[in-house]
Amino acid sequence: MQLRNKVAVVLGASAEGGTGWAIAEALAAAGAKVMVASRSLAPLEKLAGKIGGKAIACDAGRESDIIRLVQATVDTFGKIDIAVNAAGLPMLGMIADAQADTLQQALDVNYLGNVHFVKQAAAAMNNGGSIVLITSASAVQPMQPHFAYACAKAATDCLVRYAALEYGPRGIRVNSLQPGPIKSDMSKHLFAIPGVEPVFAREVPLGRVGLPEDYADVVLWLSGPAFVTGVNLPVSGGNHLTRIPRPDEIPGGEDSYDVNKAPAAA
Repeated sequence: MQLRNKVAVVLGASAEGGTGWAIAEALAAAGAKVMVASRSLAPLEKLAGKIGGKAIACDAGRESDIIRLVQATVDTFGKIDIAVNAAGLPMLGMIADAQADTLQQALDVNYLGNVHFVKQAAAAMNNGGSIVLITSASAVQPMQPHFAYACAKAATDCLVRYAALEYGPRGIRVNSLQPGPIKSDMSKHLFAIPGVEPVFAREVPLGRVGLPEDYADVVLWLSGPAFVTGVNLPVSGGNHLTRIPRPDEIPGGEDSYDVNKAPAAA
């Protein structure tokens, strides 16, 4: 994929070894000029230096920050062709324990932030551009105790279909990726627990959990002239055809998902 003369913005790219980081690297390697953003500026500046891009602090749940991000990208590079939102805020808990403030936090980043991102990126984007949002397999395959996160990501998948219709006349394609089990910065504490990775991998027809590079490859494809829009694309090695392991099948149970409670790695 050649993306020379293209400009990309990637939100949620500050975690080295994470999905957003890998996506930014792949876009830059393909020739795009890349603006990277997240709440944490220091690691972003490291990434920007590595890929020859620019960095800006941005809270993915604040529309004012997203407006500033989009404007900074246009001011710096003159346009936007590709916009990727890989930001996510995992929220753990059961429905019986739900509190209004935690529900709002889940919505702000995992759904409302995506609404703002699509709205602002599309308004500034060249016709024929590509918007990609990262959601989650948990939106369609229940994964306790992630209900608030999963429901917000499911709303984002619905947003994708509406946005594809709205912006299709301008040639702007809007899609989402639904990652299955993935070894990224967000989940490294989980897969560091002995015995966890094989439990997830046996439910993946391709025989392994995903890596950030797997998702970067798909974003590259969608950033080119793909005749695809309004799709919630499982990128799971086939895990969407099977199931996600139950908490009682995972070493450490539900606590394995919580970095503060997970059993110590070997």
